[in-house]
Amino acid sequence: QVHLAESGGGSVQAGGSLRLSCAASGDTYYRYCMGWFRQAPGKEREGVAYIYRETGSIYYADSVKGRFTASQDNAKSTLSLQMNNLKPEDTAMYYCAASRPSACFQTGTYASGAWGQGTLVTVSS
Repeated sequence: QVHLAESGGGSVQAGGSLRLSCAASGDTYYRYCMGWFRQAPGKEREGVAYIYRETGSIYYADSVKGRFTASQDNAKSTLSLQMNNLKPEDTAMYYCAASRPSACFQTGTYASGAWGQGTLVTVSS
């Protein structure tokens, strides 16, 4: 069993910053891949950043590259997403997800994995 809990969402104006956190617990085998996703109203879920938990390798979606930075703490139990220069189009529910060993940089990998409850990010213009 893996448990994920996101925090840090809120409302900011365009150009502002927020930092999301994801507290992760449970079998590390099922946390081999970690990722941040978002889903805006009426849109499909989108992968934002993907992390190989053991190596720390990170892949970013083009839409957030250069503005968002994902990281994990030394204990590899907390995943963070620093979001800078936020835009109204970043408004969405943000989720943390985890998966057993697979292609960590592919969205489909997480379909059968563990998900947090989400945290809402609202960016106003």
